[in-house]
Amino acid sequence: MAQRKQGKLIIVGSGELAEIAHEYFTNDSPYKVVAFSAEHDFLKKKELFGLPVVPFEDVERLYPPRNHKVFVAVSFTELNRVRTRLLREAKRKGYAPVSYVSSRAFVWGNVQVGENCFIFENTVVQHRSKLGNNVIVWSGSIICHRTTIGDNTFVGPHVVISGYCEVGKNCFLGANTSTADELRIGKDCVTGVGTVVVRNLEGGKVYVGNPARPTGKSSFAAFGVREP
Repeated sequence: MAQRKQGKLIIVGSGELAEIAHEYFTNDSPYKVVAFSAEHDFLKKKELFGLPVVPFEDVERLYPPRNHKVFVAVSFTELNRVRTRLLREAKRKGYAPVSYVSSRAFVWGNVQVGENCFIFENTVVQHRSKLGNNVIVWSGSIICHRTTIGDNTFVGPHVVISGYCEVGKNCFLGANTSTADELRIGKDCVTGVGTVVVRNLEGGKVYVGNPARPTGKSSFAAFGVREP
């Protein structure tokens, strides 16, 4: 049953993740989606689900931040850089970002969840874990006790991160990645589908296999972004 709506929401984005966010926020949150927004150069449609798609450059004039909130619904494009930049810009415009936690996820009461996070159904986030800002955790994943997920990270479906682990900022963990306990995954790391992590991973690299091994290609090259 849909919840009674208590706030107006702008979804920043007009692609697949934005459509998914609209579905979830509409049917499983206290927010009413009133519009979508995309940067002018990527404004390919004027309407989505009967709602206007407005230029991000003008969004604060059309939908003032004082009575609207935002969710930036962009996937892992450019190793999460696009989503991160748009979130920063939305906050600069004065918007307060919201997070979505599925009613069908199990998130323990002492878990910390940052802003602009999206936690899908059938996800488990255990005791004393921390999710930074702008983190996406896809369905069926398990974040075990006292694990920390850094800002701007994208966790694919059915990922298992064991207890006392630390995942750095801007990572992308492919579907069915799994880790041993007490490991560190450096920032800007990428793991391929089914990667098994049994030792610490150095940042800025792409890893695949069981056990995880570097491919020799940097994550920045793989996602087409300039290395910092």
